[in-house]
Formats: sequence, C-alpha cells, structure tokens
Amino acid sequence: MGKRVIILRYGEIFLKGKNRSYFESLLIKNIKYSLDKLLGEGKYSFNRSQARYSVEDYDEIREAEIVDRLTKVFGIHSLSVAVKVPSDSEHNFAAIKEVLKPLAEELEEENVIKNATFRVTVKRADKRISMPSYEIAAELAGTVLKYTSFKVNLKKFDYDFEVDIRETGDAYVFSKVIPCAGGLPVGCSSKGMLLLSGGIDSPVAAYMMAKRGMKLVAVHFASPPYTSELAKQKVKRLRDIVEAYTTHMKLYVVPFTNIQLAIHEHCPAEYMITIMRRFMMRITTKLAASQECKAIVTGESLGQVASQTVESMTSTESCAGLPIFRPLIAFDKEETMDIAKKIGTYDTSIEPYEDCCTVFLPKNPAIKPRMERVAQAEQALDIDALVEEAMKNIEVL
Repeated sequence: MGKRVIILRYGEIFLKGKNRSYFESLLIKNIKYSLDKLLGEGKYSFNRSQARYSVEDYDEIREAEIVDRLTKVFGIHSLSVAVKVPSDSEHNFAAIKEVLKPLAEELEEENVIKNATFRVTVKRADKRISMPSYEIAAELAGTVLKYTSFKVNLKKFDYDFEVDIRETGDAYVFSKVIPCAGGLPVGCSSKGMLLLSGGIDSPVAAYMMAKRGMKLVAVHFASPPYTSELAKQKVKRLRDIVEAYTTHMKLYVVPFTNIQLAIHEHCPAEYMITIMRRFMMRITTKLAASQECKAIVTGESLGQVASQTVESMTSTESCAGLPIFRPLIAFDKEETMDIAKKIGTYDTSIEPYEDCCTVFLPKNPAIKPRMERVAQAEQALDIDALVEEAMKNIEVL
C-alpha cells in the first residue's frame, strides 16, 4: 500500500536569504546526529527536496520514538508521517485512494468530533499531470465521502487530508501536522558555557539558548562530601534529557569543596554566596576559553534569590571575562516550571539531592553587596591558587 516516510519542514531558515544553505547544512547535520544516536548509522535514509526533507527506510516499529526525537531538533518547524505511493494516472489516482481509505477510516474510529468535516488539499509539483489541483482534490474527496460519515467543508474543517504530488512521480499522503521545536539549528550561534546546577532553572536556560542556535558545554560545581554522588548523577541525567534538544553537550564537574571551606573560614558570612559565585565565574571563564566558548549562560532570574539582585549579578559579572546570557531573567518561577515540564526536566530537577549552593548557606546573605566590601573580603583568600587547584581536578562526563 506504499511506504511510510516522515516529512520534515523547516521554518525560520526561510528568512536567511543567501545564508540559507549554511543553516540548512547545520540542520541536516543535527537531524542525522539525532537519528544516528537513536537508531544507529545506516538504519534509515535521509532525502531532501526543495524546502523539505524526508526520513525513509526506518524500522516502523520505532516510528513513535523517531517522531519524538525529531520534534526536539531545533530548526524543524513541523513534521508529518506520510505514506509514499506512485501518483498514478491523472484520471485514476488509484494508489492515493488506496491510502486515503484506511487513513479516513482510522480518523473516524478515533473521532470525538460530532458531525466532523474535512477537506482534501492537493499540491501538484508534477506538471506532467494536466488535471488542476482542485479537480484532483474533488476526485479524492469522493473516497473519504464513500467510506466515512465526514462532510466536506473547505473553510471550517476538522480534518485536512493532504496529498503532495512531487515532480518525481511520487505522492505523499497524510492527515496530521505535528508541531516541532522550531527555532534555529544548534551550532549557528557560536558556543556557550552553561552553569548547570541540579535545579529547575539552568536546564530550561539551556533549552532557551539552544533554541536560538547556541551550542552548549556544561559545567557543574560539586562539593563532596557535602554533596553526594547521587547529586552528581542527577545533574548528569538532566544533561542527558536536555541533550535531546542541544545535541552533544559535554559536562565538566568542578570540585568546589576547598573553595567553599576557604570562603567559610576567612570571609564574612553575608558575602559567602557573592564570593562563591564570583569564583564560579572565574573558573567558568577559564574553562570556556579552553572550549572556545564565546559566552556564559546561567539560569538566573531577576530577584528570585539573594544572588540574583542587580547588585549581586553586577558583582558576579565583574569576574567574568565573557558576556553572560540570562535567558530567564524576566521569567517568574511558574513560567520556568511550565517549560521544565514541557521538556521533561522538571521531575528530575525536584529530586531532593543537594547542590553546592546549599552548602554553608548563611542565614542573612547580602542582597545588595557593595563591590568594595566584596573586594576587601576576598583579600583574605589566595584566589589564583584556589582556582588553579579546582581546574586541575575537573572531571569530564
């Protein structure tokens, strides 16, 4: 009855003019990376035709997995699972009708819409067929009317049976358009270093920046034995979930215990969080340079906690040698949680394993730290030695 294929459409790339080929090449690379990781190389075929692509010759038993993975590839606007058949004679279209019949019957069985309506939309790229598209649509609509109780309505329809007749002599028949992640292909907007905690915010920040095409490398700060191996594994699981959207994302784990102990011993308690964040920025900047990252990405939201006031973020930022991107800066917690649930990180993020930010947490952290007081407090620390020690013992996951 034909071969099942998955049709992919891109969106924003249309706007890129003469640079479109660059964005397309990145998108194709990311699609193949995702499919290779899921299915293995050579377990499918990938084809392109004008402004759309198709995935064919895959294991149909795994079709739902494949569709789910492709919906997470940034740059793809929508997809459809279609049946590919020969377009047939312009007076018969028997193969197309043979596909339409079970497709319509299946929709009617699933139907929860009373007095459902439909239309048939035909796109005819094969100009060897002289019959106009609207006449082909009328011919094919007869099959749906014959085998279902659906009624035709060209403007207010519940179902749209689409038939795409290509110049190759093949026709693609489908009825559902599945929205995908959209955005830009990962890799087109340089590379950033993400501060990945075990919380709700930073995985969402990763998702937001990847949607704008930024390739990400992650860094996590751990403080064993005050933070456990389970906390580190939680962060690794978050990385694995987000990686479906960001493509490959290397994770660096920085030992932070000695730095926190030094801050706790030598610095005023109210400045501990501020100084700790400044150390994170120093280390992240060095690590970012080694990975050719052009920016630092955090999950900070203005006013959410003491370290996320304007004054605190200004103090932290002064230690960073790169621009800091904060995609959640104006989000409230509910908005961030909604996205976390959508992308599948929320349940892992709320697991009750501590992170380094909760170690030695002062009762009254400075909300508006003064730069001169922070600099004075840091004089009690051998900053370069502490940073160098942490850099030497980084673990790569």
